[in-house]
Amino acid sequence: MGVTQAGRQSWLFEPRPGLIGMAAVAGKSEAGGPLASGYDKVYEDFRIGQKSFEKAEQQMLQDACTLALQNAELTAADIDLFLAGDLLNQITVSNFTARNLGIPHLGLFAACSTSTQGLALAGLLVASGAARRVLAASGSHTCTAERQFRYPNEYGCQKPPHTTSTVMAAGAGVVAAEPAPIQLAAATVGRVVDKNITDPFNMGAAMAAAAADTILTHLHDTGRSPQEYDFIITGDLGQVGREIAWEVLQQQGFVYDKTRFVDCGCLIYGGDKRFFSGGSGCGCAASSFYGYFCRRLREGKMRRILLAATGALLSPTSQQQKESIPGISHAVTVERV
Repeated sequence: MGVTQAGRQSWLFEPRPGLIGMAAVAGKSEAGGPLASGYDKVYEDFRIGQKSFEKAEQQMLQDACTLALQNAELTAADIDLFLAGDLLNQITVSNFTARNLGIPHLGLFAACSTSTQGLALAGLLVASGAARRVLAASGSHTCTAERQFRYPNEYGCQKPPHTTSTVMAAGAGVVAAEPAPIQLAAATVGRVVDKNITDPFNMGAAMAAAAADTILTHLHDTGRSPQEYDFIITGDLGQVGREIAWEVLQQQGFVYDKTRFVDCGCLIYGGDKRFFSGGSGCGCAASSFYGYFCRRLREGKMRRILLAATGALLSPTSQQQKESIPGISHAVTVERV
């Protein structure tokens, strides 16, 4: 296996690591949207039989990992490294999942872009020969993240229309040196971009410029044109953030069919206004990619996609100190061969 640095921020993988097993799990609301066919498991309530929402989130992430391993016909003992992250303090959900799986663990935090951060690093580790098989995962839960970063859902406070709703979902995938129909071709590590957005309800606007920056950098570093991709997919900008990102890309001369520039946050609830501008959270891009989009790739309905998950790098501490919300986006090119 090998890795070539392209530009300052990107890696090209050759031969390409394969995605040999994947799984996505989600809540009842998410399963009511247009991506429902991609979920391996759907939960009927927020607690899923656990004593707290946090324990439910940990169970959800563990279920995604277990199902991904089963779909790859592997066990935890076959995996060299586990890369995972979530939104809770000290990535507790991921740490407890790693404890239960017993796989050597590297904890990640890139907010809602953790899914592609994990995929990019898994590709790097496998392509470089540092690991043979890596399990990458991330997830989120509306009842945990909302009360940590905004207000508990139980408060019933009025939210502005530009807000996004944290999804109840998780996704996991096994990246390996062995051949597979779905492969990682390239990855780009994003820069932190800060447009001085301070409203925690307006994370789509906070992340939009970072998404555009990473997409343009990825295309430049890899030498590809946008037209070479079936879809260019952002993580969880929502309707407001997607429009801002599109406008920024247009200002930079980006030429592409807007109907193929899609956002997981817009898709996951199908525009249902109960979820305002759309979905967000570590589980948004993870469940959408490992579920719906990987299924479309397996079926041959897509050949090459660029996935650029996005993250708002805020914390309760930074919000209390009246700091702005920096954004980041990491991108991967995924192909069917």
